[in-house]
Amino acid sequence: MPKQDRQYRVIISGGGTGGHIYPAVAIANQLRVVNPEAEILFVGAQGRMEMTRVPEAGYKIVGLWISGLQRRLTLDNLSFPLKVISSVRASHKIIKEFKPDAVVGVGGYASGPLLYAATSRGIPALIQEQNSYAGITNKLLAKRVQKVCVAYPNMEAFFPADKIVLTGNPVRADIMNLDGKREEALQHFGLSTEKKTILVIGGSLGARTINQSIARGLQSIADAGYQLIWQTGKAFFPKAQELEAKYKNQGIRALDFIKRMDLAYAAADVVISRAGALSISELCLAGKPAVLVPSPNVAEDHQTKNAMALVQQEAALLVRDVESMEKLVPTALALLKSEQEQQRLHQNILKMARPNAAADIVNELVKLIK
Repeated sequence: MPKQDRQYRVIISGGGTGGHIYPAVAIANQLRVVNPEAEILFVGAQGRMEMTRVPEAGYKIVGLWISGLQRRLTLDNLSFPLKVISSVRASHKIIKEFKPDAVVGVGGYASGPLLYAATSRGIPALIQEQNSYAGITNKLLAKRVQKVCVAYPNMEAFFPADKIVLTGNPVRADIMNLDGKREEALQHFGLSTEKKTILVIGGSLGARTINQSIARGLQSIADAGYQLIWQTGKAFFPKAQELEAKYKNQGIRALDFIKRMDLAYAAADVVISRAGALSISELCLAGKPAVLVPSPNVAEDHQTKNAMALVQQEAALLVRDVESMEKLVPTALALLKSEQEQQRLHQNILKMARPNAAADIVNELVKLIK
């Protein structure tokens, strides 16, 4: 799309996990490509990770007093109605002051009240659904917005068919070009160029079962002569640091959060990951052989559906969460030993990449503004 002369004003709302935040930032970055002077404001939830990650990406963010509704009786649930009323009022104030041409919702707690307020005022709105099973916020908003950008086919079960556009998930731009970064990447993590590398990413908040399985298999990884980049999340990080100290000379690197994911992917020969939508999209673009461990703690088991979309195309391996302690590390080690299997998975997962997702979403957004 050619660059636009008029300055656009856009609010992007949502967050809670990297799976919502990084697509939002990718959409903002692409909007700046087609409209360099665009004014972009993020709206997130107070205390959630978007309040630090979005400013790190160079954008202003405002936090709403909002949280999710728990599926059990908690004190936090008692304040939920007050939070909704408060956040809708705050959203109206934000919209009145910022005067957006359009709003974008990427899912997560803040997306609901902001898009509700915006659509009540007749402002054009677009939502982006990352998963193969739609989140509750996006399902509720679908009737109020003009466009729904999705990453998987057959989403008519959740959204009006005439609003759906299949775009794929936008990801961080630096992941789309890993060529020539391997040596820099291994140096960045203090690892050897002579050893093969496993990258473990349990999602931006970590994954307990994967962490426990890796901890149990560290000796096997070291004995096999492989090295490890291990994103643990905050909760498991202290334990992982103890283990890293024990195995540091054998190339075990533990981090609570990896900021340079481009270098992590560039260093990796095999990736162990949950099957969240963003992780799947990034793995497809990076073309990395992967062992997927879908989280069992998600709505409608949608991570297994995400993973099976790849497994059925022979583009990834799957280990179920309940089998992880016994099978995860042996499966990864077997994959590392087979160059033929790595190449097969590499070729097949590349076929599923959608590198133009951010551009396609912004094209739809610009149509709404016009």
